[in-house]
Amino acid sequence: MKVSSDPKETLVTHSLGSCIGLAVYDSVVKVGGILHYMLPESKMDPAKAKERPFMFADTGTQLLFKACYKLGAEKRRMIVKVAGGSQIMDPSGVFNIGKRNYATLRKIFWRNNVLVDAEDIGGTSNRTMWLSIATGEVKLKISGREFKML
Repeated sequence: MKVSSDPKETLVTHSLGSCIGLAVYDSVVKVGGILHYMLPESKMDPAKAKERPFMFADTGTQLLFKACYKLGAEKRRMIVKVAGGSQIMDPSGVFNIGKRNYATLRKIFWRNNVLVDAEDIGGTSNRTMWLSIATGEVKLKISGREFKML
């Protein structure tokens, strides 16, 4: 996870396969952040979650929003964009980590009245995600395809 209020910064997260990239941005105070989480729920491994809370949707999402609030962001102004959740290393769909990661995030958002403004979810490709702190623009590079704005 990384948050910033420095308009010169662009935050990036690489290799979003079954992982989810969550970008949030408040255009009034120009505060944004990116979370790259790997697993849906911290109860899967409480010891690991205590050591690395950003690995999990439930603990990481909460920490991302709180860190942005500390820099002046407000939930009602937050623009939320999501990418990832591919089926990469599980071709038979046995574990469905990508789908479970996304479903968990949607439940968290539903419980907290957070709307998703844009998303690029699923498929079988890796993604890289950039968030410009100056503009709030989110750019994606999907393996084998052109860049796209999210």
